[in-house]
Formats: sequence, structure tokens, C-alpha cells
Amino acid sequence: MDKRVIAYCRVSTDNQKEEKTIQLQVESLKKYAEGHGLTIVEWFEDDGISGGLEDRPALIRLMKYLEENLDIQGVLIYKLDRLARDLYIQEGLIKEFTKLKKEVISTLEPDLASNDPFRKAFRQMLGVFAEFEKAMITLRMKNGRNSSVSKGRWHGGSIYGYDSTKDGELVINKKEAEVVKRIYHLKRYQKMSPKKIADLLNKEEVSTKRKTTKWHALTIRKVLRNPLYKGFLRYQGQTYQGNHEPIIK
Repeated sequence: MDKRVIAYCRVSTDNQKEEKTIQLQVESLKKYAEGHGLTIVEWFEDDGISGGLEDRPALIRLMKYLEENLDIQGVLIYKLDRLARDLYIQEGLIKEFTKLKKEVISTLEPDLASNDPFRKAFRQMLGVFAEFEKAMITLRMKNGRNSSVSKGRWHGGSIYGYDSTKDGELVINKKEAEVVKRIYHLKRYQKMSPKKIADLLNKEEVSTKRKTTKWHALTIRKVLRNPLYKGFLRYQGQTYQGNHEPIIK
């Protein structure tokens, strides 16, 4: 009788080439399951997820699924670092699976979840290398952002009042820019507090960048304090001249 397992795949946005796409991981897991007497009864996929445990919705659902389905015998993964690159999180997850009496099955690292001291030491060593690789990826990205900002280019992320091009250039969003100008006007000339400005925008049903969220006093303060609207970029405590067109002149 085949062993009933669930499958977990993860790809971070930072390192997709090395980690394989979700689809390639799925194909590898299916092939492994067919050749090793495993029946995959449920799939959990975190696609483009790089963060810690709280940022992994599929992994959170997986843990709940295991608690509610006692007949599941194991968790099938492509590679151990798909659980986590961070050694502390990696070992913590394996410990949780062990508590639930579920086997961790890796297609590339057989029997790595074993309590055998040599296996455990090897697993931890792999975790250290994965953690180091993660740190290097973060460092390269950080250096890239530093270089980009120092040259006046936007370092990524959504910002109210602007749209970003494929090349990372900021282009004024005319509709949102008018709202930014109004926020500055209400504060400067009508002496309205951030809370009153937020209440007014919500009353008038002015959309935020996310459309579904409301304006808050904190959001208004961020708009008023952000040098980006005056043509500058702030990054890690430093201010740089931006290449984008300022909204507030």
C-alpha cells in the first residue's frame, strides 16, 4: 500500500533560476512519488515567497492540514532548503513534523530527517551552507540597490503618486499626483492634521494605491515626510538626488 503524503514546493523571487520553478519542482516530486510508492494527496505551493514563517501562507496551511489529517504519513519536498534556508527555521520545522509523527522526504537528500547523529549533523551542515547562500543573495541585492539609489534611480516598490516602468524609472501618475499635492496644500495652508486629512479623503472615497485600503494618519505623515515627492531618494539614512520628476516643487 502506498504511503500517503502531501507535497510542498517553494520558490523565492530572488533566486528562481537556482531553485527551479514551481512547475519543475512539481514534476520532480511527481516522478519521485511514482518511483517510491508514494501517493500525493494534497499540494502546497509558496510561489515567489522569500520571507520567514509568517510570510509563507502555503506552509501555514500545510501545518494546519497535517494537524487535521492524521492519516498523512509524510511531507515530500524537492530539497531541504525548500523548507527553509535559515538553519534555525529548518530544524524547527523538522522538529514540528517529528512531533506530528510525519516523515520529511527529500527527493535529493534521502533520509535527511532521520535522528541518526551523523544524518543530523549533515543536515545541519547543509542548512549552514543554505543560510550562507541566502545571506550572499541578500548582500548582492542590497549592493545592487545601493548602487541604483546612489545613481538617482528608484530602488523598487510601489509608491503613491508614481508608476514604475519595466526599467525601474518613476513616472508621475497624474491622478494620484493631484491627491499628493492636495495633501500638502491641506497641511500647509489649511493647517489640517494628518488624521483630519485622512478622514476627509476617506469620506470622499479617494482611493489609496491598494484601492481596498483606507487612508490613515500614519499614511498621510509618510506622504508629507517622504523627500521623494520633492525629487530626492532616501535609503538607509542617506538622501540622494533622484532622476524622477518631483510632484511638489
